[in-house]
Amino acid sequence: MRLTILGCSGSVPGPGKAASGYLVEAEGFLLGLDLGNGTLAELQHRHDPFDLGALVLSHLHPDHCSDFGALTVWRRYHPNPPFDVSEHKLPVYAPKNAPERLAKAYAPNDAELAETDLSDVFAFHVLNGPTRIGPFEVQAILVDHPTEAFGVRISHGGRTLAYTGDTGPCDSLDELARGADVLLAEATWTDAPERPAGVHLSGKQAGTLARRGDVGRVLLTHVAPWTDRVAILDEAMAEFPGARLVEQGATYEI
Repeated sequence: MRLTILGCSGSVPGPGKAASGYLVEAEGFLLGLDLGNGTLAELQHRHDPFDLGALVLSHLHPDHCSDFGALTVWRRYHPNPPFDVSEHKLPVYAPKNAPERLAKAYAPNDAELAETDLSDVFAFHVLNGPTRIGPFEVQAILVDHPTEAFGVRISHGGRTLAYTGDTGPCDSLDELARGADVLLAEATWTDAPERPAGVHLSGKQAGTLARRGDVGRVLLTHVAPWTDRVAILDEAMAEFPGARLVEQGATYEI
């Protein structure tokens, strides 16, 4: 498997940095994992967006899904699609209210919302439990965030990538991370007692999760642009010495 970072800025885009979005590739199949602000532009540097075989949205906060509207325009209005998009709808695996939530984000007013049905170019599936997507075995695990949110384990060829999505510390993270070859962990802020519960991980908490889960590598993502990246990395490395910060545009072999 290969992981590509389309964007890794936490909560909002940063200067020259897209929000959360990733690609996972194996056997020529391209799986999108979140599609936050600016990620469709970064995707186009590497692939035709029509090359996506499926898309997984961990949750529906804008920094993880706002470029879905742009992808809708791409699929509906591109003048030369490589196939009939109504016959080859893109599978989208997302929380159960995704069709309604994403339609509201796309439609500019109530009149158009009443007529907006994104199922002309997308095939929506509820993200829940284990499923097979292309060549991947995908396990969605509910995590702790202010909206319904999932961490995701993606396995292929005996290798596993675990992605926390956005979450505060919770018991289900141990199930998510356990024995993963690579843990892609959000680390939005530095560790402090006043941080609200059930929102995000600190660098220290991400490193502790990686150590406790006996993962092979930990890659830190979703650092907010107002947060000190070096401080985040130092916290994580104190718990898991091999921790690394991801960079937009970078690729990693799993």
